[in-house]
Amino acid sequence: MADQSATAAAAKKPVCVTGANGFIGSWIVKTLLENGYTTIHLSVFPGSDPSHLFSLPAAAAASLVVHQVDLLDAAAVDRAVEGCAGGGVFHVASPCTLDDPVDPQAELVDPAVKGTLNVLAAAKKFGVRRVVLTSSISAMVPNPGWTRGKVFDESSWTDLDYCTSRQKWYPVSKTLAEKAAWDFASKNDVDVVAINPATCLGQLLQPGLNASCAVLQQLLQGSKDTQEYHWLGAVHVKDVAKAQLLLYETPSATGRYLCTNGIYQFAEFADKISKLFPQYPVHRFRGETQPGLVSCKDAARRLIDLGLVFTPVEDAVRDTVLSLEAKGFLAQQKPSSST
Repeated sequence: MADQSATAAAAKKPVCVTGANGFIGSWIVKTLLENGYTTIHLSVFPGSDPSHLFSLPAAAAASLVVHQVDLLDAAAVDRAVEGCAGGGVFHVASPCTLDDPVDPQAELVDPAVKGTLNVLAAAKKFGVRRVVLTSSISAMVPNPGWTRGKVFDESSWTDLDYCTSRQKWYPVSKTLAEKAAWDFASKNDVDVVAINPATCLGQLLQPGLNASCAVLQQLLQGSKDTQEYHWLGAVHVKDVAKAQLLLYETPSATGRYLCTNGIYQFAEFADKISKLFPQYPVHRFRGETQPGLVSCKDAARRLIDLGLVFTPVEDAVRDTVLSLEAKGFLAQQKPSSST
């Protein structure tokens, strides 16, 4: 009991969230506030707006310290992490866009890899207890060499040559960033735990549209994109935030943690959406959108074994659609009346 109490006390020490005003970052801040964290350093990209975070429940009673940080600026990263000795860092920030980058190295790879290394260097420098790294299923797939008939798990890594040859730069950036993190952690004795979320859905706390919710937005608008390179399944963003805190507060947590409410074909997801929201022109796919992908309801067994209970995908979809409509990212459709 004494060890548990000590761990609980240490866990409430100041923490830093990078990309704090983004989709996942905002939910992590919300979850931290709900769980009694009172000093949170908010690392946000210079010029971006973090004001919505101050309207979160319990924000008024907490100390939210905003830091304008370009992750390529090591000194700026240091300033954000400096006050978190004995506490933690939730490293979420990493560029993600649905548009093809003009300069993938400068726009995606360098910020992801060098930014992650700057965060870990600051964590070591200032005595941070643990870093929870937000990686992605994009660091796990595509992996065409994966054993046929086997369910994807945390041992899978994205095939960089495969992605580079097809100019799929986001998986390249996330894979290189996570591998760099593990290499740094092993050489510098930094406690790192990684979470690899699937496509994140749910209420948008931030004012702008993020890439993962845009996948659902485009599907509802009739997109025929199969998400071949970026899909294992979906997960509610609130579960991702809960999982981050769980991994931070569980001393025994180690390694990678796939975070998804099951593995299944994108075609199955689209079919589910079309039934939930028949008023939208959702494309109905034929056959396998992810050839050979093995479905699994409890693919995130490592998180489930730690006590995480996943929200039904249907609830995640409903929350997202209502939020997209409320924010004007999705023209509300009226059910067609039969005559």
